[in-house]
Amino acid sequence: MKRLSESELEIMLAIWRGNGPVNSTYVREAMSEKGWAKTTVLNFLARLVDKGFLKCESQGKSNIYTPLVREEDYMKLKNKNFLKKFYDNSIKNMVVALYQDQIISDKDLEELKEFIEEKSKGEV
Repeated sequence: MKRLSESELEIMLAIWRGNGPVNSTYVREAMSEKGWAKTTVLNFLARLVDKGFLKCESQGKSNIYTPLVREEDYMKLKNKNFLKKFYDNSIKNMVVALYQDQIISDKDLEELKEFIEEKSKGEV
């Protein structure tokens, strides 16, 4: 699976949140805070089609874009790559770093501990 730029990911997130096929007007409205021109949005959509993330079908005067990659699948891959790249594929290393940087709290650690205990008992 190819990687997405930040802008491409933002567009895909908007499309995934659209829960189904969307047109370029929907995407432009979802990205309105960016202030992008119509051609900019269309260029990003074309790139996403080329990368295999979207299917484009003409419907009258509009193009309809359908996600070909599920959000869950892309995020799973991103999470695996992130863990491998930054934490030597170790959840423990990641949690230690987040705790030391005060990004997660003692309460968060307690919740993780409870989750692990439940998971080891087959409750989750």
